[in-house]
Amino acid sequence: MRVIAVANQKGGVGKTTTAITLGTLLALRGRRVLLVDMDPQGSLTSYFQYEPEQMGKGVYEVFRRPGLPLQKVVVGTSVKGLALMPANTAQATLERQLGARPGKGLVLAQALHRYRDRFDVAIVDSPPVLGLLMVNALAASRQLLIPVETDFMALKGLERIMGSLAMVNKSLRRPLDARILPTLYDPRARAGVEALRQLYRKYPRLVLDEVIPEDPKFREAARQQQPAPVLYPRSPGVVAYERVLAHLVPGLQPAARTG
Repeated sequence: MRVIAVANQKGGVGKTTTAITLGTLLALRGRRVLLVDMDPQGSLTSYFQYEPEQMGKGVYEVFRRPGLPLQKVVVGTSVKGLALMPANTAQATLERQLGARPGKGLVLAQALHRYRDRFDVAIVDSPPVLGLLMVNALAASRQLLIPVETDFMALKGLERIMGSLAMVNKSLRRPLDARILPTLYDPRARAGVEALRQLYRKYPRLVLDEVIPEDPKFREAARQQQPAPVLYPRSPGVVAYERVLAHLVPGLQPAARTG
């Protein structure tokens, strides 16, 4: 199972949209996909019409009761082949609850390893704070995708996640394959164009060639609580994510369109 973390230490950069869109595109290509909501705010969970305050299964139980069977921690979604390990707001208390428990940074990695034959790809939506949950997300993954809004304040936030990545890589046996994904790009905005140039100048080896444009279809899809690739498969943003997917998971077949 390929595990991809989506992370940034700044909110509002398209992190959850990235996880949902990539996961849905993979499922439409026949892959068995697991989305993991590590963020206690539960935006990914809410998107699929589950209430994070009420979830009795998911990430929280994985940490509190290691070894639970798959059906106790995973729920279905509206997309065939796309499953969800939902968030519970109680995840915010895990760092305090677990204290100095040995191996607490590898809980998610061990859980995903148990389910490795059930899924082809897992995409982990990380919280925007470096702590137990983000460390677990990074430690469980082989690839890291960092969505970065093409805005100067977002570039400042990128420095924090890059610093966190350097720290985590020191403790891993193999460094994460990290890529930066420019998002919410508006070519008509001079500030956005300049921010994108700065990204390429500062991180030339890490920034993907693909850029996710500002696309109102994502907001409309969120309003309807359906993934954009299902409702608007040819919208500019979805098409851009398809190209990103080709970089992350080579050799994919074209998606099965829903109409």
